[in-house]
Amino acid sequence: MDKALVGMCVNERRFVKIPPKLAYGSEGVPGVIPPNAVLHFDVLLIDLWNLEDEVQVQTYFKPEKCPRTVQVSDFVRYHYNGTFLDGTLFDSSHNRMRTYDTYVGIGWLIPGMDQGLLGMCIGEKRIITIPPFLAYGEEGDGKDIPGQASLVFDVVLLDLHNPKDGIAIENQHVPESCERRSQTGDFLRYHYNGTLLDGTLFDSSYSRNRTYDTYVGKGYVIAGMDEGLLGVCTGEKRRIIIPPHLGYGEEGRGKIPGSAVLVFDIHVVDFHNPSDSVSITVNYKPSNCTVLSKKGDYLKYHYNASLQDGTLLDSTHSLGKTYNIVLGSGQVVVGMDMGLQDMCVGERRTVVIPPHLGYGEDGVEGEVPGSAVLVFDIELLELVSGLPEGYMFVWNGEVSPNLFEEIDQNHDGEVLLEEFSEYIQAQVDSGKGKLAPGFDFEKIVKNMFTNQDRDGNGKVTAEEFKLKDQEAKEEHDEL
Repeated sequence: MDKALVGMCVNERRFVKIPPKLAYGSEGVPGVIPPNAVLHFDVLLIDLWNLEDEVQVQTYFKPEKCPRTVQVSDFVRYHYNGTFLDGTLFDSSHNRMRTYDTYVGIGWLIPGMDQGLLGMCIGEKRIITIPPFLAYGEEGDGKDIPGQASLVFDVVLLDLHNPKDGIAIENQHVPESCERRSQTGDFLRYHYNGTLLDGTLFDSSYSRNRTYDTYVGKGYVIAGMDEGLLGVCTGEKRRIIIPPHLGYGEEGRGKIPGSAVLVFDIHVVDFHNPSDSVSITVNYKPSNCTVLSKKGDYLKYHYNASLQDGTLLDSTHSLGKTYNIVLGSGQVVVGMDMGLQDMCVGERRTVVIPPHLGYGEDGVEGEVPGSAVLVFDIELLELVSGLPEGYMFVWNGEVSPNLFEEIDQNHDGEVLLEEFSEYIQAQVDSGKGKLAPGFDFEKIVKNMFTNQDRDGNGKVTAEEFKLKDQEAKEEHDEL
């Protein structure tokens, strides 16, 4: 038999005929093999190893890029099929639909696997053949693996990190102009694709068609993302690689397995700080710039409105008409009221408005995203000076001492709204009086009349009628 087995391969089958002189001779084996018996053996070789054998590694796929390989003390996640030399399957992580997760080189694995995993890349596939003295030895594992069995593992490495790892950042695109970088306490809006190291997608803001919005450095996101989002510019694209102890740890979450390294490809859309005010950049100012806009002025201007990443939201140019407002009257967002202050006709400026002075967390459905920083490129085309604050009508000259009698055209001692309206219209048409610009005439007149109609009966008497400066004096006297 010693001679017959020489040169056999695993899974080879031989029929062996042994004469008595090379078997048990004239003695035989009492009760089993008679003397001078020719023996016939049907032999199938299922395993083969030598004491001088070492772990054998056969790589049959290796990624083109291999920035990092497995080292002693690294933590890995891999799939495997475990077979004997004859191909019999004894175990598979694929069947359990869960990776095998372990440290390498510190005794958590059989010695042969500790050796066989060293030097692997993410995505690499290897066949690791381990002799029994580097596996489960003479005893086997007591369950599926017999003693003295050589083991064959078909391994694909999915994940790799070291407990000492920090996050890794790969800049993919940094805008040429980067006037400001994110800091702790800033609020960011960004898009991302989240994958595992093997490229498996587990989440994407793009698929929801909505940015992820969060404060940075305040613990609102996982620790690795908190760190990775610091120092970014608006428009920047970067890859953030986060080890599990700075991600979702040993437990994982949802589609993210435990102990998984996470890869986020992010695109920063905008960011701001809650303490930010409106930012104004003057792009052009006429040489004659003496009349500056103030609260109450009626303004006509053109604008292009966009997000910080350049996405156009709206434009008066495309509509072919100006946008007209009374400054400081609440007809636009607070930030725009601030951005249009102290502007002269012909001036062009860029006004950047943080969301708390714009459309806030809710935005405008279908038009402006929530928590968006707005960028307005503005050109002031016309300015009509407003009235002093608190006034809706002023006289351009001396006020008649018989004003009530002039308004009371039928001299019945009572002024109705129609009489009041006709009189005010006549004063404006003749240039003797001026209404606050930009407001509806009927609304202004009705408001003025209501202020005079102190008892609310729809009529104004001489006793009720007072000019605004008379009201101010009486209030002052009372105080």
